[in-house]
Amino acid sequence: QAWEIETLTGEVSDDFQFQSSKRLGGAWLLDQLWRQLGLGEILHSLFASRHHQIPLERLIFAMVANRALHPSSKLAMEEWVEKDVHIPHLPQVASHQLYRAMDELLAVQPELERQVFHAVADLLNLEVDLIYFDTTSSYFEVDPSETPEGESLRKQGFSKDKRPDLVQIVIGLAVTREGVPIRAWVWPGNTMDMTVIKQVKQDLIGWKLGRVISVMDRGFSSEENLRILQQAGGHYIVGEKMRSGKAAVEEALNRRGRYQQVRENLHIKEIIVGDGEARQRYVLVYNPSEAERQRKEREKLLESLKEELEGLRQLPNEAHHKATCRLRSHPSYGKYLRQLKDGTLRIDKQAVREAEKYDGKYLIRTSDDTLSAEDVALGYKQLVDIEQAFRTLKSTLELRPMYHRLEDRIRAHVLLSWLALLLVRIVEIRTHESWPKVRDECERLMLGHFSSKNGDLYQRTELTAKQ
Repeated sequence: QAWEIETLTGEVSDDFQFQSSKRLGGAWLLDQLWRQLGLGEILHSLFASRHHQIPLERLIFAMVANRALHPSSKLAMEEWVEKDVHIPHLPQVASHQLYRAMDELLAVQPELERQVFHAVADLLNLEVDLIYFDTTSSYFEVDPSETPEGESLRKQGFSKDKRPDLVQIVIGLAVTREGVPIRAWVWPGNTMDMTVIKQVKQDLIGWKLGRVISVMDRGFSSEENLRILQQAGGHYIVGEKMRSGKAAVEEALNRRGRYQQVRENLHIKEIIVGDGEARQRYVLVYNPSEAERQRKEREKLLESLKEELEGLRQLPNEAHHKATCRLRSHPSYGKYLRQLKDGTLRIDKQAVREAEKYDGKYLIRTSDDTLSAEDVALGYKQLVDIEQAFRTLKSTLELRPMYHRLEDRIRAHVLLSWLALLLVRIVEIRTHESWPKVRDECERLMLGHFSSKNGDLYQRTELTAKQ
């Protein structure tokens, strides 16, 4: 309409044309944070001696922004940058440039990780006394038989995505107590959790973090790993498997004493086992509401199991035998069953009583005597922050499934995803909002492009209070 154009130009012009409208807010927000953290300067300094003709820093930012805003393939990014989103100082990209930028990024990875950590730690005044570590897996839509001979990274292994039929990689993430991911690792898909601690510890020692307490889940609590975590003055808070059969664990669980309530649904009991060098410090944590939830779940399961056992009596011989085998091998029912000499199945009341002992409880072990039992329990409870980081990495940033084939490209893809996760978590911490909410609000900020014989005009939509 003429009156709309008049508000923009002050005069009516027949050849004034509305050329395009692109999303502005999300990329602008990420770019400002990128600059605030000094990530652009870091990349410019790392690439300064390479004299490239392509804008490497902008290409890398575009791929990071794409992960956070609209995850897509590198080929699809060509159209995304040109037609859908305004990336500051990058009007268009070519997929071959993006792949080149990924290769260059990987070449400077160690120094990039170190500089990014120190820049973020200084700007955000990060507390790095507690470092949380965990692993996850990420699969590829590739049949194992289709992977080339000599494949060293994409392997079948224990799948945390419940896709054991596909090849995968294992990803490790170190996160601060605020939930900021400070480093990521990539290992072959058949890597066991127990085997990675030495490398993680050595890599972080190189950053001279000072006194660090590593917080880890039960999958890492071998005696050798705990020794490694205490190297260079470090300490650990780790979960212990309560059914591990270890004598010290059994003694800790059976030790009498009253719980102390420190928070709602958080009761703790400190237990010391052994003396001298054999001394081990445990904190047994009890959550009454979780105990009640587990009790009700088990009651429902046992009711269902009783019905299954009743149904067995109606079956003829062969069908009865098959149904009996199925129940005994069932992942939920099997642990509550015992078979009599005549082959009859019964609910194992002793197994039920044994399970009740563990309701709402988890056991933590620590090497640090300066922390109170409450700090140990709360520190371990914060491990959920890293689980949230993994959920964001996999769902919001759509890390999986991956379609890259070359090992270096896979590693670069994870590196880009880590940088995207870093920006996303900082936004969430500062706004106290989830990234999808922030992203959706900011993506409503648009940039209009108008052209006329007198030149081009760019106009953004008005900012909302939230934006």
